[in-house]
Amino acid sequence: MGEGRSKKRAIGLWISPETETSAFELDEVHWFTKGRKNHENGINTYIMTMISRKPRQIVAFAVDNKCDQKLIQLMVDSAPPAGKYYSDGFYGYMSIDFPGKYYRNPHNKNDTCRIESTNADLRHYIAGLRRKSRCFFRKVTTLKAVLYVFINAYNKFGEAKEKYRKRNPDCGRDFCFSHVDYIC
Repeated sequence: MGEGRSKKRAIGLWISPETETSAFELDEVHWFTKGRKNHENGINTYIMTMISRKPRQIVAFAVDNKCDQKLIQLMVDSAPPAGKYYSDGFYGYMSIDFPGKYYRNPHNKNDTCRIESTNADLRHYIAGLRRKSRCFFRKVTTLKAVLYVFINAYNKFGEAKEKYRKRNPDCGRDFCFSHVDYIC
């Protein structure tokens, strides 16, 4: 395949067996590869993510040069089926065949605040996704590999936080471990 085209397939992730499938949230993150923004070689790239609410884990993600409805459908099909799906005002989700009930809220972020926070975590912890970073990904395959490693660690950390909070209900945000402990 050429460099500008990506393979249309979902990537399998580690998901906790205790993940609740009552509600998932979907969102997309806009980015670019091969060059700085507004540069002649810059290519738009989208990271589409779907999370579970409890524990907060990324149950599916996809990367492509456009928000392709076929790729979003493949992402939804590759994840465990949920009872409810929530998204923002992006029209691309309207033609997706969801296994559960679909809710679209273009007016505010009440239904998608968790995924917005998760996308902020992606931008915070992965240097190549920071808005004003000097780092950037030159290839989509590199971006996918970095996301795969980070998301698996993020999901394991999310499960560990949930278990720790069950044992220590008054812990707040204080944990004796971090994301780095789960990168292996």
